[in-house]
Amino acid sequence: MESRIFKNEDILSPEYLPEILPHREQQVKQLANNLEPAAKGRNPQNTFLFGSPGIGKTASTKFIFRQFEEEYPNVKTIYINCWDYKTTNSVLGKIAEELKSFVSRRGVGKDEILEKIVESCKKMKKGLVVCLDEVDQLIFNDQEVLYDLLRINQYIENPVGLVFISNNPHVFANVEPRIKSSLNIEEIEFKAYSIEEMKDILQERAKIAFVSFEPAVVLLSANHAVMNDGDVRVGLECLMKAGRIAEQEGNKVKVEHVKKILSGVKPVKPEILKEKISEDERIILEVIDEYRTLNSGELYELYSKKVEVPVSDRRFRDFVNHLANIGLVKIRERKRGILGKTRVISKIV
Repeated sequence: MESRIFKNEDILSPEYLPEILPHREQQVKQLANNLEPAAKGRNPQNTFLFGSPGIGKTASTKFIFRQFEEEYPNVKTIYINCWDYKTTNSVLGKIAEELKSFVSRRGVGKDEILEKIVESCKKMKKGLVVCLDEVDQLIFNDQEVLYDLLRINQYIENPVGLVFISNNPHVFANVEPRIKSSLNIEEIEFKAYSIEEMKDILQERAKIAFVSFEPAVVLLSANHAVMNDGDVRVGLECLMKAGRIAEQEGNKVKVEHVKKILSGVKPVKPEILKEKISEDERIILEVIDEYRTLNSGELYELYSKKVEVPVSDRRFRDFVNHLANIGLVKIRERKRGILGKTRVISKIV
């Protein structure tokens, strides 16, 4: 049955990649310029995109990758989300798979996978550009793969270019010196959208997605998105949910429909992250959710009571730092008399 409200509901999906990216023209152009040498057999510029969640970093990269695949048959692009591939072997295995190089999933060493990748690169005689999105996870879990990817260029004529994406502008601060010195990264910052820019983005989506809607529907959704860290996905969810309410009540998406769903539309990122963190991190987060604010010693003691085999103090600290880096907890240092300082960990509301 044809919808009275939606012309194309898929347009409101966060995964939908539009034909143009409003208000990201400068970043798209800079990234394209950095990667274009790969199409000419020269070294592309490794590039780091950073900025808060939901403001176009991934979309801009996928946009450029789509253009390159269409316009430059001598360039192969590979996108990898490091929440899904967070070890050296899994990342290299994914690249080998994308290059259609068979690698057994069991008992294969890193060097053998690298050989397969080098062999495939030589055969296809194309430039290769790899995007490592959410690169924080790779740096936290297994940063050795960065060194391995940089090494590939020693063995092939057509160079490999790397694109890194993270919300954290300081994500490379703790990378091993031998890796950091070889990365040669140019940074591109993505700043939050203004209310007018957010309105433009959502307006274009709404025009294609809905049969009919009140103009203020877009403004209200855009304002809610800007108030929630400027995440476009929040605005899209407002439009989607308002549209579904409208399907039950009438023939047009109205402001009253948006108002009904606003309180239930929250930033997307924290909920996604909670599904992907490790079991130990999940337990640490549960304790913080329960007690709200704890010093590091108290948190470790409560965590230890909930698990059979607690991790070491050092690994525990790594987990807490990781939760802070991805924006699920907040860490403050507090003076503790003559004993020095203690870390206070609290939930981010």
